[in-house]
Parts: sequence; structure tokens; C-alpha cells
Amino acid sequence: MGWWGTALGGAFGFLLGGPLGALLGAALGRRFDKGIDRIGLLGADPGDQERVQTAFFTATFAVMGHLAKVDGQITKDEIRLAESVMARMQLGADMRRTAIRLFDEGKAPDFDLDAVLDQFRRECRGRRHLLQMFIEIQLHACYADGAIHAEEDRVLRHICDRLGFSAREFAHLEALVRAARTFTGAGAGAGAGSWGARPGAPPSRDRLADAYQVLGVGRAATDAEIKTAYRRLMNQHHPDKLVAKGLPEEMIALATEKTQEIKAAYETVKAARGTR
Repeated sequence: MGWWGTALGGAFGFLLGGPLGALLGAALGRRFDKGIDRIGLLGADPGDQERVQTAFFTATFAVMGHLAKVDGQITKDEIRLAESVMARMQLGADMRRTAIRLFDEGKAPDFDLDAVLDQFRRECRGRRHLLQMFIEIQLHACYADGAIHAEEDRVLRHICDRLGFSAREFAHLEALVRAARTFTGAGAGAGAGSWGARPGAPPSRDRLADAYQVLGVGRAATDAEIKTAYRRLMNQHHPDKLVAKGLPEEMIALATEKTQEIKAAYETVKAARGTR
């Protein structure tokens, strides 16, 4: 039984309690938050893949809803971004309804962001690439209306800090996401226009510069350094590896789009340099 089958089957409460269990329980109309008291009886270890997948799914949509609310109003672009993520995940009707309800739970005035983030970090047990994927999704969500507003920036920085990412690491991830959005808006091939980029988005004024930024290297980098950066990023975002670490299988399409984006950036840089 997959993680979603476990949740619907009623055993979820024995796998995950706390704030995340309470959130998903509310979204499903059940009370699971007491279930953590019986984890030991079932032998479910923290970090179990099914458990981490459940935590990732729950935290992703609840925090996305919270961020959509922090700047005072939820825009159509932010709603469309959330719907776009759900569509790319090809969620079934039940899961889609649950994702929407989690989004709504995140908008609630009493949403406890810190408690959710603290539990999510514990469940991931140091899986940095998984936590980074989570942050990238939230960054794309905040960029849905074209810009990150001051209050969104403050909360995003707080999220990163709570998940163990430094201010420098946040600035790096934000720059990568910003470059990726303009790069894919220029028509980067398969997967272009992902993450809810607006239809007909204007091409980047310097697509090559964006490609370098997506790879996390400067124009002065050697061919060997660029290849190393490319291989490192492809390894970090490999869909199968992320799923093995706890990314819900339904989110594999998002990871695949990311690898397509990285590959397109690499091909753009190679073509500009005339290398193979």
C-alpha cells in the first residue's frame, strides 16, 4: 500500500502525528494527531519513505497556502500556480481535493508555521536535496504573480532558516529559481514554461546568462567546471533518487521538469561555447 493508500486506509495516524498529522487529518476530515503515541507499536521508524512522502505532500501545500496569504491577498496567479503543481502531479480526484484543503489550512490565521517546519525537518532527517526541492517549490509559488513581495521574502527567509539553510544559501536558491523562470519562459524545450509560468511570457533578454545562472556557474568557468556543475545538479535532482529519499511519487513530474531545465541550460551553454 502506498503512502496515500495508507492515509485513506486510516493507518496514517500511526505513521505520522503532530502538526502535520493534524493538518492532514483536518483535510481528510479525520483526527490523526494522537496517532504518534502509538508509532512504536507498529515499528514505524522516523524517516520511513512512506512517512516522509506523507510529510512532504502535507507540508508542501499547507505552506504554499500560508505564503499565498502573507502578503495580504491571494492572487489568481498564486491560485493558478497551486493548480498547476497539482495538474503536473496528475493527482487523482481525492488527492487533489486534499491538496486544496491543505492549501486552505495553510491560509488559516492559527496556522503554526514553525511547528509544521520543525516536524517536516525532523521527518526528512537531513535529506538536504529533499528540503531544497521543497524550498524551490515555495519560491516558484511566490513568483507566481511575477515578484516576491517583502512579506513573502521575510517568510521565505524564515522558512529557510528553520530548515537549516543559511541566508547565503537562500540567496543562491532564489537566484536559481528567478533565472530558471526567465530561462524557461524563453522556450527551453521540453518542460519549458513549467511551474506556472505565464503563457506567452516574454523571452529572457539574456538567455545565455540565465543558463549560466541555472547551472550555478559564471561565464568565466572552464568547460570542466561547467560539466561538473551540470552533473552535480542532475544528480541532486534525479527523480528516482528524490523519490527514494521521500519525494512523493506523484511529484516525480516536477523533478523531471527540473532535470529537463538543467539539461536545456547545459545545452545552451555548450552551444554558445561550441563544445560537445
